[in-house]
Amino acid sequence: MTNSEESVQQDPDSPGEKPEGRTKPGTKVVPPENLSPPPEDVTPYVPVGVRIAAAYSWRLLVIAGALGVVIWLIGEFSVLATTLAIGLLLSALMIPPVNLLTHKARLPRGVATAITVVAGLAVLGGLMTFVIIQFSDGLPALQQQLSRSLDEARRWLVEGPLHLRSTDISKFIDQMFTLIEENQASITTSALTTATAVGEFLTGFLLTVFILIFFLVHGEHIWAFVLRAVPKPARQLVDNAGQEGFASLISYVRATMIVAVVDGVAVGIGLWILGVPLVVPLATLVFIGAFIPIIGAVVAGGVAVLIALVSVGWIKALVLLAIVTAVMQLEGHVLQPILLGRAVKLHPLAVILAITGGLIVSGIAGALLAVPLLAVLNAGAKSMIKDQRESGNSPDSPEPAEA
Repeated sequence: MTNSEESVQQDPDSPGEKPEGRTKPGTKVVPPENLSPPPEDVTPYVPVGVRIAAAYSWRLLVIAGALGVVIWLIGEFSVLATTLAIGLLLSALMIPPVNLLTHKARLPRGVATAITVVAGLAVLGGLMTFVIIQFSDGLPALQQQLSRSLDEARRWLVEGPLHLRSTDISKFIDQMFTLIEENQASITTSALTTATAVGEFLTGFLLTVFILIFFLVHGEHIWAFVLRAVPKPARQLVDNAGQEGFASLISYVRATMIVAVVDGVAVGIGLWILGVPLVVPLATLVFIGAFIPIIGAVVAGGVAVLIALVSVGWIKALVLLAIVTAVMQLEGHVLQPILLGRAVKLHPLAVILAITGGLIVSGIAGALLAVPLLAVLNAGAKSMIKDQRESGNSPDSPEPAEA
């Protein structure tokens, strides 16, 4: 037997170095009796995909937990959160004229703020008063037209292809009145709830005006105070993101205001030409609905078409539907791309999801504020990514070229 064969067949427990290479076929290899314990660091034994998935998972769980806490706090303090958001939205709308009066007219900041807020409240109050007066004047004519439409519908049900009997229709109407009488208690409770909601609205309105004044007068100082909570190395990054986000909010509010005015005026002219009653209230409803992208215009236009169907017939209602559709196409494909631009351009799916989430969390106010908030977050995130890439701190930033 050669020396190499003896070295292969030697006892594994015997001292000496084991030969390298493959063992000879038929050679019995005895496993060691005492296995060494596994190493403390098992990371090299975990597949890379599992490690990456785990790293993403716990970070996503932390983010989801933080978002859950924020949503819970918003729900608990919904009135305060809504008033703060509306105050910020109104400050983005009013800060351009305040800056104009401050820098061009050389007025003190407080005086410019007072002039802007008083003028805004005067315009809002005058518009609401005018809408209420027009609604009160046009409601009797609409009621008469509604009665005539109901009579025509009843005659069509009796004399038309359905051939229903008058007794069946009267029985159905009596059942509706009976249902209303049986649920009178719940209707009264709803009325009391509505009265409570009106009180909460007035309280929120006064708080919003108070917050708006402080945002316009001391907005820069408030933002500087908020930045103190940010770590110093990231303070400039967050400051740039906040400035970009607020600038996008100003652009969004300004563009949305112009779009809302165009929508309200165009639909109002169509209503006036077709002879639909309640022209001013319906045009105002379209104007307000334009602040909720996609969904608001559809709902407000649908209400206008429904009233036109009841009051002036189905032919003019179809014409009004064509006018509303044309206005929506003008808004979506011409006005918004030109006025908003790429800075606050949002995907329609993101807009729908944001409106739905805002509606779930905070009702109509949440749906109204969801898209501006998304625009601010989108602009802030883009600013942070841009600054990180320019500073070379981004993970995907290219390596500097060697000289």
